[in-house]
Amino acid sequence: MLSVDSQKSEDNLRQVIDTLPTLVWCTRPDGSTEFLNKRWHDYTGCSPEESRVHGWQPTVHPDDLPRVVAKGQELLASGQPGEVEGRVRRHDGVFRWFLMRVEPLRDETGKIARWYGVQTDIDDLKQIEEKLREEDRELRRITDAIPQTIVVLDTSGVPIYANQAMLDYTGLSAGDVLTSGFRERFSHPDGLEKLKEQRAAGLSRGLPFELEHRARRKDGEYRWSLVRFNPFRDEMGSVVRWYATGTDIDDRVKAEERTRNENQALREQIERDSMFEDIVGSSEVLRKVLRQVMKVAPSDSTVLILGETGTGKELIARAIHKRSKRASRGFIGVNCAAIPPSLIASELFGYEKGAFTGATQRRLGRFESASGGTLFLDEVGDLPLDIQIALLRVLQEREIQRVGGNTAIAVDVRVLAATHRDLDVLVAEGKFREDLLYRLNVVPIVVPSLRERADDLPLLVEYFITRFGKKAGKRFRAIDDKTLKLFQGYAWPGNVRELQNVIERAVILSDGDSCPVDETWLKLSTSRRIADPAFALNDVLHKQEKEMIEAALAESNGRISGPTGAALKLGMPTRTLDSKIKRLGINKYQFKIPQH
Repeated sequence: MLSVDSQKSEDNLRQVIDTLPTLVWCTRPDGSTEFLNKRWHDYTGCSPEESRVHGWQPTVHPDDLPRVVAKGQELLASGQPGEVEGRVRRHDGVFRWFLMRVEPLRDETGKIARWYGVQTDIDDLKQIEEKLREEDRELRRITDAIPQTIVVLDTSGVPIYANQAMLDYTGLSAGDVLTSGFRERFSHPDGLEKLKEQRAAGLSRGLPFELEHRARRKDGEYRWSLVRFNPFRDEMGSVVRWYATGTDIDDRVKAEERTRNENQALREQIERDSMFEDIVGSSEVLRKVLRQVMKVAPSDSTVLILGETGTGKELIARAIHKRSKRASRGFIGVNCAAIPPSLIASELFGYEKGAFTGATQRRLGRFESASGGTLFLDEVGDLPLDIQIALLRVLQEREIQRVGGNTAIAVDVRVLAATHRDLDVLVAEGKFREDLLYRLNVVPIVVPSLRERADDLPLLVEYFITRFGKKAGKRFRAIDDKTLKLFQGYAWPGNVRELQNVIERAVILSDGDSCPVDETWLKLSTSRRIADPAFALNDVLHKQEKEMIEAALAESNGRISGPTGAALKLGMPTRTLDSKIKRLGINKYQFKIPQH
C-alpha cells in the first residue's frame, strides 16, 4: 500500500504526464502496463478500460509486433535503456512510424521500480528516407544500365557503390568492391604506388581529374583503363561524393606502343643500314636522297646540297663525311652568311702575321684546319664575288694563299656546299659566278622539304619527343591525335627545324605524360610566312619559271640546244637550262613528238 503522500505524488506525476504533447507510458518491473497517458489514449482511440484489458499490443502493426516485443524482453532482461521503431495505429486506423525509447527508473537500492517509455512520431522522416532510398535505387538502376564502369566514393575516396558494369568487369561482388583492399586486388602491382599518389593528389584538390592505370579483368588479364574522377557538391559547394568512371583504352595504348616500337625499329634499321643517326624518316623521297648519299660518299667529288631552310642540309653533309674515307678526320662547317664580308677571306684561307691591323700572329684558316677531312660551306650563295674567285681557284688547283702571304699552300680537303637560294637566278643576276657553279655542282643533291615528306611526320615527332624529353628529364607516352592531325595539315615553312623547335617548346611546357601543342604556335608561324613577301615571291617566280621553260620545250619539240632549242629561245646557256629542268622536275621527253 502506498502512503497518502506517495499516492498524492504519483497522482500529480500522472497529471503532469497527461499534459505532455507526446505519447508516454509506464510499466511495472515485469513489463506489465501500469498506465498510459491521455495523449496515448487520444492518439490510438483506445479507452482506458480497453488498454487495461488488452494492453498496448493491439495498437502496434502486426508485422512489427514480434520485433517490438522481442526488443522489450531484451531490455527487461538487460535492465538497460534502449529504443525500437514500429508502426502504431492512429484512432482513424492509419499506421504511422514511431520511435519508442525506454528508460528504467530505479529506487534507492538500485532496483528497477518502473519502466518509462516515450513514443515519437517519425513517419515523415521515414517517408523522406524511403524517398531517398527509392531515388538511390533508381539512380543505381540507371548506373547499372550504363556499360561504363562506375564507382561512387565518399569524400576520403572509400568506395560506397559500384555499378553492375564494374562488377561484371572485375568478377567481384559488391561487398568485395566496397572493401578497403579493393584497389590492391584490382590494380596492377607495378603501378599501384603511382596510382595511390595520383589519386590522393587529385582528391585533395577537389577538382575533376583523370589518370591511367592497369586494371585486372575477371579473366585475370590486366588492361589499361582511363579513369575520370568528378566531384559531386552540396548546396554549400562542399564535396560530398566522387564519381569515378572507367573506360577501357587497352587497345589504344597497345596500338601506340606498337607504333612506337615500329618507329624505333625503323630508326634502328635506318641507322644500321646507312649510319644516318640524325636523319629520321622512311618516305621514298628521303630514301632517294640517302641512296644518293651512299653512292657519292666514297668519292672525293664536290657535292652541292640544295633545299629550303631547315630541311637538314648540314645533316646530309655530315652523313656524306661519315660514310667517306675521310670519316676519321675533321668535319668543319662554315656558315658563309654569318661571317661579315670583310672577314670571310681570313676565316677561310687564314692570314699571315702583320697582314692587317690586329694580325699579331699567323692564323690558319678553315681550309688548312680541315686538311685531310671535309669542309662544309653552308649558304655558299651568300659569298662575295671576290671570295668566289678565290674559292674557284681552290677547287681547281687544290691550293690556297693566306691573306697577306704570297706562297701557295696545297690543301687536301673535300668541299661540300649548301644553299637554299636558286644559284641559277643568282648567276643570271650577276651575283654568282657561273664557272664556280659548275665546279660546285658536280653532284647535286636536293633535300626535300617537310611538305614533300609528310609521311615522315609521325616518326620525326616521336624522335624529337624522345630526344627533348630525355634532355628535360621527362617521359612522354605520345603526342595526342589532335596535335598530329594539326601537324599534318600545316605547311611547315621552316621545315624540320621549325618542327623541332615546336616540339622542344611543347616538351618544356608540358606537365603530363602526353605532349600537346598549342595551335596558336603554328598560326603565328603561318602569319609570319604570309607576311614575308620573300616566300610568296619565291613561289610565284618558281611557278612562272617552270611554265616558261615548259612552253619553250613544247615549241622546240623537247630540244634543249641548237638553233631551234629551248635554251636559245629563253636566252640562257644550255647547261643552265638543263640544270633548271632537273631542279624543277620537268620531264623534257614529254615534249618530244615522234618522227615518222
